[in-house]
Amino acid sequence: GAEVVFSVDCTKLREHFSPGKREFHRVYFNFPHCGRKAGVVRNRQLLAGFFHSCSEVLVEEGEVHVALCNGQGGTPADQPPRDWHNSWQIVAVAAGAGFILSHVHPFGAENIQGYKCTGYRSQDKSFHVEGALNHIFTRSTALLCCTPLSCKTRVGNQKVFFQVPQILVDKINRGFLDVNSSHPVRTIKEKLSAGLSQAFPVQNINSCLPLLHQAHPDGVCPSSVFWITPSPEEAPSTEEMSQGLENEVLFSHFGQDIDKDAKEGCPIPKQFYLRPSLLPHAQAITQKGDFSPGTLHVFSGPVFRKCRISPHSMPVFHEMLVVLAVSRSAENSCIQMLVDNIKSTTNSLHQATSGTKPSISLQEATSFGTELSDFAAFEGQLGEIQHFLCVGTDPDSSGPCVGVIRTAPRELKSPELVFISASLNLDLLAMLLCGISDWRMLWTSDRRFLRQFPEGELRLFQSFSLYPPSYVHDVSFWLPDGEQFDEMAFHTLARRVSGEMIISMQLRDSFQQPGTGRRSLCYRVTFQSCDRALSSREAAEMQLRFRGEMQQQLGVTLR
Repeated sequence: GAEVVFSVDCTKLREHFSPGKREFHRVYFNFPHCGRKAGVVRNRQLLAGFFHSCSEVLVEEGEVHVALCNGQGGTPADQPPRDWHNSWQIVAVAAGAGFILSHVHPFGAENIQGYKCTGYRSQDKSFHVEGALNHIFTRSTALLCCTPLSCKTRVGNQKVFFQVPQILVDKINRGFLDVNSSHPVRTIKEKLSAGLSQAFPVQNINSCLPLLHQAHPDGVCPSSVFWITPSPEEAPSTEEMSQGLENEVLFSHFGQDIDKDAKEGCPIPKQFYLRPSLLPHAQAITQKGDFSPGTLHVFSGPVFRKCRISPHSMPVFHEMLVVLAVSRSAENSCIQMLVDNIKSTTNSLHQATSGTKPSISLQEATSFGTELSDFAAFEGQLGEIQHFLCVGTDPDSSGPCVGVIRTAPRELKSPELVFISASLNLDLLAMLLCGISDWRMLWTSDRRFLRQFPEGELRLFQSFSLYPPSYVHDVSFWLPDGEQFDEMAFHTLARRVSGEMIISMQLRDSFQQPGTGRRSLCYRVTFQSCDRALSSREAAEMQLRFRGEMQQQLGVTLR
């Protein structure tokens, strides 16, 4: 009952089928080749045309299967792998048409009923199918084009508008911790809360916590926060926030009554910053008379911090903060009870997902060393840290810092009580427990991510984008005379321009010109997406925009 069509140009599939027959669920191309002694370049061009043609006839969740001889694809699945430049570079070629490699498995000709490898013109010269691989491609979600987003809130009797930093536009209102969410960060938060409730009375603070803080971030490096300058008038591109976040966006600061200032005609302060931690909110609540000693108060929500680019450094993550007030005599025992409870819950979660026991260590703040993660280094500026909580999947390694244990700063200490808090990075815990190698995957809009996590369950994550292509570009520039180079601003600019498509920025060379003393830096920039198709052309365009923005925003001179 199958229809057989001859003389089909694989780069023009749309022309060979009527409109009613153009929506295929699968397209197979076994051992494509231009013929005779065609080189790798011509075969890449053939595949490029084929993938573009498939995009016109494939249903939204369809698949493209391409079988290649061992080594041709240029992926780590080839054994032995062939040099990338001498391969067909199938993943990069497919990315140019919006496809990602989702599965690879051996091509078993013997398992296909009726399939026969006839060879060239039915001669006794068949393909060498030993080690051949079938590559299965699926459509990628489109690259995000983040348009400016303005949010509004009410300060006293005035409406105030502010523009969300561009690198946070797609992350500002995702609702991962909402009641109906099945995201792993919420599952981990709920599991930790349930575990803590076995040892302490627990009270979840569900009231909306202000998203913005006002004035200078006390004790925090100003270059590490996202500064916000509100506008008194509505911007043309203003969008309504969802009800949940709009309630959060309150221009308030503990210790100052902005509503009162507005009523009395005082000018509203112009400088705000996105909250880098939930700790100030917790400190404000501990000063209220209704704060119950002995009860564990649990806060959670997204926090925002500028950081350098790396797979484990995230400009936004979900913090879980627990605060406990106890008598001074019970301080050490309660800290130990708190840590043991977190360890026990984390152990059980990791064993449930991977079947192995993680390495969880509690390290003294004085002996943690100088090589802190961005999370630990930033937390050290917010209070008196006593311990760092580290989780590793390797029994012989302490792993990255996922949390800190601290006691209250001096202004909150009292003769009778001591305040203990534990701050946990839920995103980093989700990565470690579910085997997610890149923080960006937690924020993907691809539905295949959440499908792997039914509500209330944690599983090892199986990537739907295998061996994503990477593109390396170098950039060299002269620094402005007499000015210090702001590396944090450099990384933040790279995040914004690339839309988080840069996975690594490494300093390759630093040169000082004799005589003039001018200083030059050279960075190697690696573009790679963890969940979307990224073509070499798109990466090159991002690099050009990055170079232009560097000159305008950082005042450097390109070489």
